[in-house]
Amino acid sequence: MPLLSRTAAASEPAGSPDNRRPRRRTALVAATAGLAVLAVGTPVAYATLDSGASPEPRPAVAGAVRGKDYIETRLLFGTERPDGGAVVTDRQFLAFIDEEVTPRFPNGLTLQDGRGQWRDSHGVIEHERSYELTLLYPASEARLRGRQIERIRDAYEKEYAQDSVGRLEERVTADF
Repeated sequence: MPLLSRTAAASEPAGSPDNRRPRRRTALVAATAGLAVLAVGTPVAYATLDSGASPEPRPAVAGAVRGKDYIETRLLFGTERPDGGAVVTDRQFLAFIDEEVTPRFPNGLTLQDGRGQWRDSHGVIEHERSYELTLLYPASEARLRGRQIERIRDAYEKEYAQDSVGRLEERVTADF
């Protein structure tokens, strides 16, 4: 394509290919910048498996000045027994919560029903009804609460012949 003088390029119609390139480049740069902002703001979850370690601190959300540092621990309880025994019933699970969890966390908890799958210790993929228990406590109590949570996990594994109880933790800011 021959080179055009400045005057000739300026006199071309607005829809010509040469005049659309800067707009496309600007739109591409804007879209890339937007994706970069979204990627930087993506939350991170910390999972611990029998390590007892506290999660790494994460930076505070920009502009968040309300609330205090808490730890959110989620426990994942399966109901199928690897030994082929009867599944854990709702009544049994709620009794477990009353006996093992509530005395350790009397200020509150959240319980949700779920469906899950995982590979058991024999390599078999199991599909089962499950429960997700959410506990929220001040970060200053993490060491004490961590030991209590491990006792809850151990008790459930022993009482209901489970291979494991999943544990996920995340540092959060909460205001009540």
